[in-house]
Amino acid sequence: MAEEPKEAGQTTPGFQNPVAGFGVTFKAMFKKRLTEQYPEQKKTTAPRFHGRHQLNRHPDGLEKCVGCELCAWACPADAIYVEGADNTDEERYSPGERYGRVYQINYARCILCGLCIEACPTRALTMTNEFELADSSRANLIYTKEQLLAGLDDNMVDTPHAIYPGTDEQDYYRGLVTEAAPGTERQVAVSKGEKPEEQEVEA
Repeated sequence: MAEEPKEAGQTTPGFQNPVAGFGVTFKAMFKKRLTEQYPEQKKTTAPRFHGRHQLNRHPDGLEKCVGCELCAWACPADAIYVEGADNTDEERYSPGERYGRVYQINYARCILCGLCIEACPTRALTMTNEFELADSSRANLIYTKEQLLAGLDDNMVDTPHAIYPGTDEQDYYRGLVTEAAPGTERQVAVSKGEKPEEQEVEA
């Protein structure tokens, strides 16, 4: 005797449907739990992980940032604030004509998308693997230039200081400058309120 055709949407009655629905739950109950012991054991991030930003330096210590503000324009969250200023021979922060006098990133707004580093024409801004950015104060989430600027290596001199003798801005970006010139000394940062040693002694 032939079976009657089932109507559309009709399911097989019985106990199978509820059991099948809990199948995923039953399987997960007997699997080993993957518990991460953070912060005691920190997970290794990917090499190109988008973490805290860093303002890079040239091999002699001069800053790569030229204060062009392209990173601020590219930021979709309006988290970056930049003020550029002109270099002088008496107070030089970068090999070119201008440098970033003020540089701030508000990590309460930043979404760590990386569009800012793509917009940077000098590779001055990159992203590190540091991801612990939480804080109890909004003011502490605004990172300044001093916090973002990369540290100094053995062959570097802190800014401001003169460019390598006999070179120009293009030589820096060609990679011809590999260290600070012998005898390079840090200049007085008058724009930051520093005074020459002679004036300090007189005072």
